[in-house]
Amino acid sequence: MQYLIIGLGNIGPEYKLTRHNIGFQVIDQLASAYKVQFSFNRLAHIVSFAYEGRNIYLMKPTTYMNNSGRAVHYWLNQLKIPIANSLTVVDDIFLPFCDLRIRAQGSSGGHNGLKSLELWLKTQQYPRLRFGIGNNFTNGQQADYVLKAFTKEELPYLPHAIDQCCEKILSFCSIN
Repeated sequence: MQYLIIGLGNIGPEYKLTRHNIGFQVIDQLASAYKVQFSFNRLAHIVSFAYEGRNIYLMKPTTYMNNSGRAVHYWLNQLKIPIANSLTVVDDIFLPFCDLRIRAQGSSGGHNGLKSLELWLKTQQYPRLRFGIGNNFTNGQQADYVLKAFTKEELPYLPHAIDQCCEKILSFCSIN
């Protein structure tokens, strides 16, 4: 069994620790836990490791958030992994900070990265793990909010939530 775990985010140092890049942060933590290092290969940074008899690929698209679907589509086809064996980790402003929600399908909820996946995969039926980043912004300031770093008050809570997210990913790969 093979799985593709996708962390959504934007490449570049200016985005590294922003709310919008929590998908990258989760995937980085999982790679670190299994002592594997990403390498760049066609549209993404990608790495794999073995877990309970399964081969798990971790992927961070280099196509920027709004075109993530292009890289996901390519790698699902390249690795011959069914959509049901993929899991996309994404930030979510509609969930309270550090809340996690896993779904087998659903709408993009206005998230441009998920809109891109829908466009390229031609379906809303793909598993996703939403990571709550809260919504402490004023009307019209959503883009600024997601592209800012977490506050110093929020930072102490992130490691535990990221670890929980990694556990959910491994559970997904174990029971799916």
